[in-house]
Amino acid sequence: MKRSKLILLMASSATAFLASAGQSSYAQVSADDEDTIVVTAQRREQSLQDVSVAVTVVTGDQLKDQGVTNINQLQNTAPNLEVEPAFGGGAAQFRLRGVGFQDYASNNSPTVGVYVNEVAFPVPVMTQGLIYDIERVEVLRGPQGTLYGRNTTGGAINFVTKKPTDEFAAGVFAEYGRFNEFKSEGYISGPITDGFRARISASTQQGGGWQHNRDTDEELGDANRGGVRGLFEFEPTANLEFLFDAHYSWDKSENQGLYLINDLATRGGAGPTILADTDRSLTGWGISPTLLTDIGASPDRKPGRDNSGWGVSLNGALDLGGAILNSITSYESLDRSELGDWDSSASSEADTFFGSDVSVFSQEVRLSSDGEGPFVWQVGLYYSKQELNERYFSDFLDIFGTYGRVNYDQTVESVAIFGQAEYALTDKINLIAGLRLESEDRFLEGFGTAFGGATALPPTDVSTSMEPLTGKGGIEFRPTDDILLYASVSRGTKSGGFTTYNTGQESSIQPFAPEVLWAYEVGFKTDFIDNLTLNGAAFYYDYSNQQVLSAVYGVNGPVGRFANAPKSKIYGAELELTWQPLPNLNIIQALGYKEGEYVEFFDLDVPASRLANAAVFVDRAGEALPFPDFSYSGSASYLIDLGNFGVVAETNYSRRDFYPSWLGSTYDVESYWLVNASLSIAPTDGPWTLGIWARNLLDKEYDLTRNFFTSADIAQPGRPRTYGVRLTADF
Repeated sequence: MKRSKLILLMASSATAFLASAGQSSYAQVSADDEDTIVVTAQRREQSLQDVSVAVTVVTGDQLKDQGVTNINQLQNTAPNLEVEPAFGGGAAQFRLRGVGFQDYASNNSPTVGVYVNEVAFPVPVMTQGLIYDIERVEVLRGPQGTLYGRNTTGGAINFVTKKPTDEFAAGVFAEYGRFNEFKSEGYISGPITDGFRARISASTQQGGGWQHNRDTDEELGDANRGGVRGLFEFEPTANLEFLFDAHYSWDKSENQGLYLINDLATRGGAGPTILADTDRSLTGWGISPTLLTDIGASPDRKPGRDNSGWGVSLNGALDLGGAILNSITSYESLDRSELGDWDSSASSEADTFFGSDVSVFSQEVRLSSDGEGPFVWQVGLYYSKQELNERYFSDFLDIFGTYGRVNYDQTVESVAIFGQAEYALTDKINLIAGLRLESEDRFLEGFGTAFGGATALPPTDVSTSMEPLTGKGGIEFRPTDDILLYASVSRGTKSGGFTTYNTGQESSIQPFAPEVLWAYEVGFKTDFIDNLTLNGAAFYYDYSNQQVLSAVYGVNGPVGRFANAPKSKIYGAELELTWQPLPNLNIIQALGYKEGEYVEFFDLDVPASRLANAAVFVDRAGEALPFPDFSYSGSASYLIDLGNFGVVAETNYSRRDFYPSWLGSTYDVESYWLVNASLSIAPTDGPWTLGIWARNLLDKEYDLTRNFFTSADIAQPGRPRTYGVRLTADF
């Protein structure tokens, strides 16, 4: 039955445009003509349809149409992508083609790499800044590493910002909507002297809180974040160019409120019972005085964050005549201070604080061929050093009568040599091969815990390392100029790591092993029909030591801990289509499907253990991996020509499938549809566009995630219907 669904999916033709940018860590898109989009990847121009990698490209305008302002909201723009927020704070947990990692701490590497202008953000919480002044976003599916500085099993998300312009340009964008939500961004760009150009952009987001305290009616959820970026291009000689990127961001936003799925008997039944919320706009909080005093916060502080980050990078390219030498030097820093109320009540059942200082230095050097000859190659060297100091405090005074403090440092150093080559065997057959050798050392230093002021685990050091050999092999076959068929096999790996939650046992922080993924993929790209592009891919993943969020049974019941499932598998497909049936009508459709199961895994049964008040284990071999099977998204836009003005009517929509939870049916997330729409008008030759928009037009009630912490069963709801106006002007 499962295989028949996969065959049916691949046979259908109702899906969307699969753009491809190659596995280069940098690709600039330009329009060659009305029908061809050209990618300059690996220092050569290629049509998106000529590269055999599954990647979805989303433009900056599409992000604005869908109201995407942070990376979490990308999950409705690409097939088989989920970005799950963690406990109201928003820290992203990525999953591509079912390959993901659920962790609300900061110390472990993600399965999906995130890059901004070629610079990696290897600590997931560092990805939470505003998205603005974007040229496009590329979502690559499958293991990456033979052309990337970092190695990932799930894929990569590349953000490419707009670059300085050859002529003076400036623009503003402003949007105001329901719940007093305000967003704006602006830029100024142009030449300063010969060979020197600059672009300054900035953005802010304010308001938008739509939830209220169930007891006091006080509002929660207002945004207060912003960022500024300066890009400077310098060409000292004809064969040498530099791009310098300096940016700063801040986030003083309130957290998204959580609501109670079930009744909460506070204080272990000795306190009042709070009835389950039937209205998703209701929530509750009350940060404990003990926690607020410990971190030096004001007594009236709401759940929320006070984060700031900055970074700089220098990207240089030297034309050696027949080869291009690239160097990318970067430094990124984040200061995180975040308060959470995970029990959604005034009771101190699960009040939390994260204090994180993160810094990442990286240096990448690449040498690549220049030109379109039959042999195209690239080799690179990558070095990265991450440093993390984290404090994680938990107030359980009203449920367990104790207060937990976790402190630790972590250092990660990695060095990699990587490369990939392509050889045109004939005018129809192209062979691809790539290798990567990596050495990584991960040190958890001074990990200590205390409960109620008493030491539970004295400062302890543990470490883990890996030296995996990974790579890729592939073949491309072009029977006609309009059809590309390809097949590939690749091996990716994800670092091991540590579970840094509350624990008094040294065994709980012992490292879990790296995971290894063998990925097999076949695909096609076609544009043999005028104004229609139909592409697709099918994949099979063979997993070893998949890293999964499990639990151990402690004195207070199940406590989360990462474990390795020895064997598992995932398989699925994507189909994507772009179609212009009429000159002014554009349609995009995307469909993704995936299923997976454990082949070998003996695990703690969390629901049964909670009921039995003792550890209960289960053999999960044959059980489905807990992620949604189907994803669907699409858009349609139509331009109405009114002579001196044009009106664009646009709608975009997505469906997220049923999401089963490994914690039990109480925490399953039901499937839902989201529909957005907008109507814009602009003069034919004028600089401005005025529009109205609505998001979640059908006012669907839905959840982004469900979970529990101590005594509270909670869910994070999605936003209700919002609507507003926007203005764009470019000069």
